[in-house]
Amino acid sequence: MYRVFEALDELVAIIEEARGIPPTRNCIVPRGEVLELLDDVREALPGELDDAQDVLDHRDKIVTDARTGADTTVRTANEQAHHTVTSARDEADRILADAKAHADRMVAEARAHAENLVSAAESEAEQVVADGNREYETVTGRARSEADRLAAAGQASYDRSVSDGKAEQERLVSQTEVVRAAHTESARLIDGAQADSDRLRQECDEYVDGKLADFEETLSSTLRIVGRGRHQVRSGTSVPDYAAEFRR
Repeated sequence: MYRVFEALDELVAIIEEARGIPPTRNCIVPRGEVLELLDDVREALPGELDDAQDVLDHRDKIVTDARTGADTTVRTANEQAHHTVTSARDEADRILADAKAHADRMVAEARAHAENLVSAAESEAEQVVADGNREYETVTGRARSEADRLAAAGQASYDRSVSDGKAEQERLVSQTEVVRAAHTESARLIDGAQADSDRLRQECDEYVDGKLADFEETLSSTLRIVGRGRHQVRSGTSVPDYAAEFRR
């Protein structure tokens, strides 16, 4: 192929250097040299063409081999991908089955634990209510006894004051000024006794009201604890401690 390019270059050089024929664009070239160069080109072309054909044939073989190799690679990749997908699907089914079994077991354990918590909460609530009732009876009994005692003391003080007033009134009844003073003193003593009785009754009422308020706070705290325990049992967030409120 190199000889063909060399002969063509020499032909170009001969034509460029040839003497022109005015006024035309024709020129005079050495016939012998041109024919010799053309013979060289003719002789060189068949070998070069064979070489080019060999290159083309080799290229077709390479392309065919590459296409065959690509088809084999694609088929092998498809088979391997199918095997991988099948294995992955089987493994996923196994993992899903294991997860479902584990979830069922956890649900059963959680349900059993929740039932135990509810039973314990109900027992604790019943115990708290019973304790509250006993405390209520004790507090109201003490308050009733204290109220009766205060009322009796007030009534005794009132009766004593009235008796003292009447005695003083009878002693001073013969004297006008003394009688008026006695009336005034008697009224004062009676008013004082009545005020003492009212004060004692008010203190008794306040004492009873305070005890009842304490018991109401105890019952309210108990109801809040039970309600919080039921909410925790339903939501499953944690194990409630019902006695924590009473340990404070």
